[in-house]
Amino acid sequence: MGTVYAFFADGFEEIEAFTAIDTLRRGGLNVEIVSVTPDEIVVGAHDVSVLCDINFDNCDFFDAELLLLPGGMPGAATLDKHEGLRRLILDFAAKNKPIAAICAAPMVLGKLGLLKGKKATCYPSFEQYLEGAECIDAPVVRDGNIITGMGPGAAMEFALTIVDLLVGKEKVDELVEAMCVKR
Repeated sequence: MGTVYAFFADGFEEIEAFTAIDTLRRGGLNVEIVSVTPDEIVVGAHDVSVLCDINFDNCDFFDAELLLLPGGMPGAATLDKHEGLRRLILDFAAKNKPIAAICAAPMVLGKLGLLKGKKATCYPSFEQYLEGAECIDAPVVRDGNIITGMGPGAAMEFALTIVDLLVGKEKVDELVEAMCVKR
C-alpha cells in the first residue's frame, strides 16, 4: 500500500486536516504531511502550528496513493498557486488516481478543470470555482477518483470515505465502532 500525501500551507483548516490524517492512520494508512511553503512548520487558520513530515521540494511522491488537500484560507489559495502541486494533481488525474479535497480546496481541482462533468461539493460560496461541476449540497461527494467535502463539519465523513476507497468498508465499520461515530 502506498502513501497518502496531505498538503499543508499556512491557513489550513485544522479540523479537516487533523481529522483526516488521524482517521487515515487509524485505518492503517501511511500519511505524510507535506509543507508547500519553504518552512516545515505551518500555522493553521486557528493558530495551531504543526511540524510537517517533509517539504514538497524534498519529495518525489513515487509511492503516492492519494493526494489530500485540506481547506481553510488562505491555505487552500496557497495550494492553488503552488505550481509543483498543480502539476502533481494533473498527473494524478491523468492516471485516474484518487484525489481528495475539502472545504475551499476543491477550488484547486475546479480551476484545473478536473471537476468538469463530475459531482462535487465545497464550502458554501466556493461553488463558483468548481468549473463545470455539478455542485451537490452534501457533506461528502465521491465521483470516480475524486472525493470532495463541504467543510469542518464533514471532516469525519470525508476521512471515512477516503478509508473506504483505499482500504474498504470493513475497515470503515471497525473505525466507526471504535471511534463511536454515529452515522
